[in-house]
Amino acid sequence: MTYSPEDLKHRFESDTVGRAMALVGERWSLLILRECLFGVRRYGEFARNLSIPRPTLSARLKTLVEAGLLDRVLYAIDPERHEYRLTQMGRELFPAIVTLMKWGDKYLSDPEGPPILFRHKECGQISETYVACRNCGGDIEYHTVTPEPGPSGVKR
Repeated sequence: MTYSPEDLKHRFESDTVGRAMALVGERWSLLILRECLFGVRRYGEFARNLSIPRPTLSARLKTLVEAGLLDRVLYAIDPERHEYRLTQMGRELFPAIVTLMKWGDKYLSDPEGPPILFRHKECGQISETYVACRNCGGDIEYHTVTPEPGPSGVKR
């Protein structure tokens, strides 16, 4: 089926990709989230691991907390300090970050191979991730799906 520009207007008015990128698409924000997914929680660890300017780190952490991706909680050992923990919303970015990492591993990795591998706890094997249909298990790729208006994209 071919859609007219008017039929596709919903893609731009309700653009969740654009909204997501506005929130996490900035380089430092995505790298902070990646570090969180790998277990980093403290300000000093972020600064050290990422070599990020401290004013930038503070600003990005504040934005991620305000957006609901991270919680800022008192650090148990030192009540004068805080740590940052992923919320459910933040943890659910894991598949997106792993998919981006997989693409980077394929096209941008060093000749020796990728810097990080994931061992699946359930089977003990190095995991190969892919996007699949929850209904039939088939691969989801650009040529195996057809975009169509969703509930918030339907003309009123």
